[in-house]
Amino acid sequence: MSEILKNIKKAEVLSLKDTVEYAEGQVVSKTLIQNQGLGITLFAFAAGEGISTHESKGDAMVTALDGTGEITVDGVTSAIKAGESIVMPANHPHAVYGKENFKMMLVVAFPEG
Repeated sequence: MSEILKNIKKAEVLSLKDTVEYAEGQVVSKTLIQNQGLGITLFAFAAGEGISTHESKGDAMVTALDGTGEITVDGVTSAIKAGESIVMPANHPHAVYGKENFKMMLVVAFPEG
């Protein structure tokens, strides 16, 4: 059986925000888990960078780890800062923007079948 968890040490205390680094002019991502039912990915957005509007087949929860970002769901934009979370429902258009340097954890739960 292949390992489910990757790119991260096990049985060790860690800081999620220090697990992914900023890169000027880029969006950096690090996948921790990806399978049919679950995806967990860390992102670091350089200020002014983002992911354009798209939809996901699974419900997605963003938890801000550092800085301030903007999450747009169904055309409504919300600011999010470290320690806050927001859910982006499945099959609804959404986008993410780094208002300043912004790190987040994205957890996506995909429907069965």
